[in-house]
Amino acid sequence: MVSDDVIQNQLNKTLDATDFPTLGVKYEGKVRDCYIRDSRRTIIVTDRLSAFDVVLGTIPFKGQVLNQMAAYWFRATADIAPNHVLGVPDPQVMVGVECQLLPVEFVMRAYLTGVTSTSIWSHYQGGLRQFCGHDLPDGMRKNQPLHAALLTPSTKAEKGAHDRSVSRAEILEMGALSAAEFDQAAAMCARVFDFGQREAARRGLILVDTKYEIGRRPDGTLCFIDEIHTPDSSRYWYADDYQSRFDQGLEPRGLDKEYVRRTLIEQGYRGDGPPPPLSDAVRAEAARRYIEVCELITGRPFVPDTDEPIARIRRNLGL
Repeated sequence: MVSDDVIQNQLNKTLDATDFPTLGVKYEGKVRDCYIRDSRRTIIVTDRLSAFDVVLGTIPFKGQVLNQMAAYWFRATADIAPNHVLGVPDPQVMVGVECQLLPVEFVMRAYLTGVTSTSIWSHYQGGLRQFCGHDLPDGMRKNQPLHAALLTPSTKAEKGAHDRSVSRAEILEMGALSAAEFDQAAAMCARVFDFGQREAARRGLILVDTKYEIGRRPDGTLCFIDEIHTPDSSRYWYADDYQSRFDQGLEPRGLDKEYVRRTLIEQGYRGDGPPPPLSDAVRAEAARRYIEVCELITGRPFVPDTDEPIARIRRNLGL
């Protein structure tokens, strides 16, 4: 595990923003800065933290963790479903084939949980018994396993807006995707999520839910892009005490950014208006959690690069 001193020293050396015009046309997402040139996308994974569809601040080593975990999972699932990766030239940089992004976020869920207003649990708690076209039985409790892993797609909101959960029928009615495209993407997600659940279980974790981004390559092939099964796109719980905590009505122990969400909720923030600032203590604890899940999943120590990130990226990319 990375020492507390190393994490503390990195609090003032996080990567918040980038400006590399020679890499191509820039698109800034909530967490990733993407540069497009010559049919290639250079993805710089910043240390920004997004929750409630709002950028909340930065977390030390977060970008390195996400990039390392995404690279790990893309390698592990390459025989299960295609992905966009061409190379990883820097701890926070991934280069991939430029793809046309499908206008739908593919969310797989295996448990009735969540804290945001758009979560499956919030809908259920509010009395709704259908979510994204899936019927849910009465009498379920928060954090209970669903009868099967469910695909619960959402629309892709503009930066600063909220995504909206939708059903397959609604997506087809909107004309966002054809039935064949949706079903092909759904099958890819089911295969990769099943693999991820089994791999997480081998490491003593539960892969609770995740979201996938899928793009269309120039030749028309659908493939996974950006990231898969990272602590940003996924919820992980410890498996060893899940059942006992569930039986007692306690929240599962998690290793994801849910910790930051709950911290803000305790301060009365649920995504409306400007967020309260993250304290250094919360930022450092979030960093520890990101690093721990990275080490658990990959089965190897996380080795942080403590160099100033902008200079390091320039050097590694030859800019």
